[in-house]
Amino acid sequence: MPYKEKTIEKKYYTIGEVADQFDVATSLIRFWEGEFDIIKPKKNRKGNRQFTKEDIENVKLIYHLVKEKGFTLQGAKDMLKNDSHAVKDKMDMLDSLKNIRTFLTEIKEQL
Repeated sequence: MPYKEKTIEKKYYTIGEVADQFDVATSLIRFWEGEFDIIKPKKNRKGNRQFTKEDIENVKLIYHLVKEKGFTLQGAKDMLKNDSHAVKDKMDMLDSLKNIRTFLTEIKEQL
């Protein structure tokens, strides 16, 4: 039986890693944590924030609404309070469409 290499997936991410993923300052992530109830990273004994994949998905939702769609903080809060599932579904659909567009562009360049 051949050896299968296991991929190690991180369980927690630092605030710096999260900020780098979105190309924003760590202070903005801390600010959003205080403003939005859906961002709830755990803190270790030293008090450092430990973000899970779910926390990162919630940051992504807020980033999408505030930075990409131009919502105010209150507008983003209202959207998430009223129908966060619809916002997530739309964001996922946009991500899928962007991936398809990239794929098709690559194929076009190869022709």
